[in-house]
Amino acid sequence: MAAVSAHCALRSDKIAALSGSSSSFSGKVLPRHSHFSGVSVPAFPVLRRSISCQASSAASSASSVNGKAKAELKDFLHISDFDKDTILKILDRAAEVKALLKSGERTFLPFKGKTMSMIFAKPSMRTRVSFETGFSLLGGHAIYLGPNDIQMGKREETRDVARVLCRYNDIIMARVFAHQDILDLAKYATVPVVNGLTDYNHPCQIMADALTIIEHVGHLEGTKVVYVGDGNNVVHSWLLLAAVVPFHFVCACPKGFEPDKETVKKAQQAGISKIEITNDPKEAVHGADVVYSDVWASMGQKEEAAYRRQAFQGFQVDEALMKLAGPKAYFMHCLPAERGTEVTDGVVEAPNSIVFPQAENRMHAQNAIMLHLLGF
Repeated sequence: MAAVSAHCALRSDKIAALSGSSSSFSGKVLPRHSHFSGVSVPAFPVLRRSISCQASSAASSASSVNGKAKAELKDFLHISDFDKDTILKILDRAAEVKALLKSGERTFLPFKGKTMSMIFAKPSMRTRVSFETGFSLLGGHAIYLGPNDIQMGKREETRDVARVLCRYNDIIMARVFAHQDILDLAKYATVPVVNGLTDYNHPCQIMADALTIIEHVGHLEGTKVVYVGDGNNVVHSWLLLAAVVPFHFVCACPKGFEPDKETVKKAQQAGISKIEITNDPKEAVHGADVVYSDVWASMGQKEEAAYRRQAFQGFQVDEALMKLAGPKAYFMHCLPAERGTEVTDGVVEAPNSIVFPQAENRMHAQNAIMLHLLGF
């Protein structure tokens, strides 16, 4: 990835500092010197600390029946659950650990001896491979549970799944349809729960997107991000990020396909960012740092695909729309893309398309999220 900002990139001496003179990171301190979007990040010790449900089961048995014993753990369910400093520190950590892995360093193993359950009610290539690979590279073992392995909410209640898995695993990631499922997992599990996607939001994707913007634009704060398409779960997470970190977010969508009104209201009332919802993509993209697109019919909406193609006429991101955005505008897409539908092949393959660095950053952003949740 050539266009990496000085805010994110680590010099070779920093990589050496991260690696240390020892062949193992056990008990060492992973230096965190970089200044990320104007935020100075303190050092975090790498601790050999057990966060397993077995260690916390005694506390859980003494707690109330609702299973809320969380000790110092916190789930990653919505970006807006965290303050600006925490979000920027997680992004800074993502950049540092990414640089460490890119350097070939393989002795930083904070997740050694830890396991993660990955619940997939919705299948996904990027979510599975990025979580499983990232957790493995940092020493852990991830267990894939597909749609037919659990049938959460059908074969077994979500609260029971949560209370069983946390007795085996140190962390749970779930990619589900109903947002209530992720809320119930977090409520009843005594280990951290990571939202890998719900029909309502997609926070890990937006953290990866934010990291990618910082690498290429040079900063996140003050940028103009224009999303063109359906007001879906990706848009909701952009809005929740805009409620925490200041930037200009525009959603250009057809009438009747706007994002959730309460989420828009929350972002606007936060008074942090400039938020616009419009039905005119050509006007929206002027001066954009990033033009962002997603499929018009998400998983579970495929029966609406033909109808949506008609409704979304004029909302394809093509070369003409990118020209209106200006020569400095990058194109992003969370993938998979339906080339020739919401975006042309030419835009995906253009030099200013950063969709593949964006996809790679799913792993690095998620690694940093898990490091934060597990106390490293």
